[in-house]
Amino acid sequence: MSERVQRGFFCLFFFFLLLLALKVRGSVYDGNGDFFTGTWMLDKSYPLYQPSTCPFIEREFRCEGNGRPDLIYTHYRWQPLASKLLRFDGKDFLEKMRGKSIMFVGDSLSRNQWQSLTCLLHSAVPNSNYTLTRVGDVSIFTLTEYKVKVMLDRNVYLVDVVKEKIGRVLKLDTIEGSKLWQGIDTLIFNTWHWWYRRGPTQPWDYIQLGNKILKDMDRMKAFEEALKTWGKWVDSSVDPTKVKVFFQGISPSHYNGSLWNEPSAKTCLRQQTPVPGSTYPGGLPPAVAVLKGVLRTIKTPVRLLDITTLSLLRKDGHPSIYGLGGPTGMDCSHWCLPGVPDTWNEILYNLII
Repeated sequence: MSERVQRGFFCLFFFFLLLLALKVRGSVYDGNGDFFTGTWMLDKSYPLYQPSTCPFIEREFRCEGNGRPDLIYTHYRWQPLASKLLRFDGKDFLEKMRGKSIMFVGDSLSRNQWQSLTCLLHSAVPNSNYTLTRVGDVSIFTLTEYKVKVMLDRNVYLVDVVKEKIGRVLKLDTIEGSKLWQGIDTLIFNTWHWWYRRGPTQPWDYIQLGNKILKDMDRMKAFEEALKTWGKWVDSSVDPTKVKVFFQGISPSHYNGSLWNEPSAKTCLRQQTPVPGSTYPGGLPPAVAVLKGVLRTIKTPVRLLDITTLSLLRKDGHPSIYGLGGPTGMDCSHWCLPGVPDTWNEILYNLII
């Protein structure tokens, strides 16, 4: 064997090993390309649906219906720099998912994405019968013709909160709620926004880590420990030949204009255009690095919907005073629909097909 052939053989072998390693770490590499680095382009063919074609948009996301006067925020399309992002095709999605189930698991940002997907699908087949039911904490949208179920399990920490004699205990090591995730074909997980809640809205009194019961602990560390517990569940319970697993990523908030070079802005109110370019001046939230670190330890392929940067650029996409709280509220955490979560689902569509 000549020296040139030997070098070629070893190069190919090394490349194969590299691809194998990256595939195992599904959250780091995606064979479909990089959909998450790009810019927002004004495109009058967007939004992908009109609010009038989605009668079940919840009030907190129904910004136009709540009186938001500007609609330019609905006309932006995400343009990746290095990959082609196919426009969402609801009929194609339904055909490929025929007879299958999708479940979003997480907090109200999961509900935001779940509601977006139900709107995208219903608007694609407006004359197709559907049912919308709720069983406990699980909401189920079913398109009966296609036998497709799009489900939402409200589970803000992924790990358990258990009522005990001492009070409500957030157990970072247990994940009994996972019983609801069995038998689902595609799972999209999310947790983050509740980890720093304190006071009356904090839904636990103690944290348990191993045998230690604590009144409190470093919240970022608690977030990391919960993710590790979830990751162990993925490795022990998910068959990657049958089930696709995604993590939604960290959805950002916009309450500090200095992070997008507008120090006078204290909220997202009256923001009408995205941050230009493909990078966010204020950088990424620290939770992103923690999440990616845990995902790298999971052996089962988990694809990260790395939506943080593209969403950081959309300071204009929140309800502000046109959400659930009305003029007395200020919501710069959730997203208007139609809006940014439609792009999250457009990327999900490109990763699934």
